[in-house]
Amino acid sequence: MDEAVADARLAAWEFDGARAWLEEARRHPMEPLAAEVWVTDPAFEHVLLVKHRVRGWVPPGGKVEPGEAPRAAAVRELLEETGLRSDLLPEPAAVAVRSYRADWSPTLGLSYAAVVGRDVPLAGEQNQPAAWFRLDADWDSVFPEDRERIRAHARRLAADRAVGSR
Repeated sequence: MDEAVADARLAAWEFDGARAWLEEARRHPMEPLAAEVWVTDPAFEHVLLVKHRVRGWVPPGGKVEPGEAPRAAAVRELLEETGLRSDLLPEPAAVAVRSYRADWSPTLGLSYAAVVGRDVPLAGEQNQPAAWFRLDADWDSVFPEDRERIRAHARRLAADRAVGSR
């Protein structure tokens, strides 16, 4: 939980009152925690998503296992769902709270970021394909708010890279 708190404080974006939710969770533990990766290409024009059987197209991610740090879970889920081994950017992209299923309590999710070339071969879980989508396109998802959140973060990364290259 300490890693989740530290990364939540560092996250570039906060949604859904996630930091307050996390403070409550520290007093009364809530599970599970979730971790995902917002993967963009170096031009910040595409995002890598996986087709979940219920949720539609979503960033690669999943449950943080007991004793696992959220960042490690994100790396593991990225590998399992896309076949990619990638370093995550140091700053977490976002922290949010959402319900992944109607019969589950709200879950804190940490979103990390990675930049990967679109020429890297993709692999992953059977019946859950991974694919690149243009950031300016819409994709079917039960979390439509993710589109603008990921787009905003990609614009931020692109701006940071432009400033850093001067």
